[in-house]
Amino acid sequence: MRFLLDAEQTAFVRTLDQLLAAADTPAVVRAWSAGDHGPGRALWERLAGTGVFALAVPEEYDGVGPLPVEIAAAFVELGRHAVPGPLAETVAVCALLRGLGDRGPAKEWLPRIASGEVLVTMAPAGSYALDADAADAVFHVMADGLALATGHGPVRASLDPARRLARPTGGEPLVTGPAVRDAVREAADWASFATAAQSLGTGLALVERTVAYVKQRTQFGTPIGGFQAVKHQLANALLGLEFARPLLYGAAVALAGGSPVAGRDVAAAKVACGEAAYAAARTALQLHGAIGYTAEYDLSLWIGKATALRTAWGTPSGCRARVLSG
Repeated sequence: MRFLLDAEQTAFVRTLDQLLAAADTPAVVRAWSAGDHGPGRALWERLAGTGVFALAVPEEYDGVGPLPVEIAAAFVELGRHAVPGPLAETVAVCALLRGLGDRGPAKEWLPRIASGEVLVTMAPAGSYALDADAADAVFHVMADGLALATGHGPVRASLDPARRLARPTGGEPLVTGPAVRDAVREAADWASFATAAQSLGTGLALVERTVAYVKQRTQFGTPIGGFQAVKHQLANALLGLEFARPLLYGAAVALAGGSPVAGRDVAAAKVACGEAAYAAARTALQLHGAIGYTAEYDLSLWIGKATALRTAWGTPSGCRARVLSG
């Protein structure tokens, strides 16, 4: 099936691309990785000004959503530009608070998330929270409900230096009961969906950057981009990404329609986008050679992100199992 964005959605994507292209995101990523969140928070506020986070917030809480197709389109661009921060986790928190309704703290937090006033993240039960050191609130899923963490443990490194992980600590349950479990499951699906979109954008950026590189690098007096083997590798990488794209937008349509198999469709999109981006990263690294390993070279920012997103909010094996289980 072929999915096409309409004129308004295409204009929105173009606006995001222009904003992020002018933001020098590699510098923002490096600052974020070093614990300097100032440039990242400034970029976060500019993204909120375009309505990115309002897409996940219902109208009654000053948002415009939830609009999964627009979220997919926006998060592909965020991945293309390697934007740091708890992006998928913000979508997850919005889904979690929507699911809890008036029982939870939706009225307190959703309008502030939509406006970019606050930066939030979410930690599944027994797991790490992404960017807890930068967040204004860490929504911590506990065995007996949902809590706001009061602190966090030491920040640990990950495959992507911009993904700063820490275990949340403290906090009394805000909400308890079966409704929390249902809302958490829904939130995890939305986080997986947003991660898939980021992965697709990351993979596209890797192919774009590698195509530009092979046009410039020469061997035997000829750009290596003219070699048949190089063309085949890049074509295969792009083909994988383009085959993953319909699965992403298929999942978006399923989420928008409240399909009972939306979770399965999200899992299919997650594994397809994650594996395609990982394959693009391997191709980019091979065609760049040793320079691709260099941390000072911008390509490494996208390679690390593709590798980390591959297992975030759903491992390939876990997603495949969910697809097969129906």
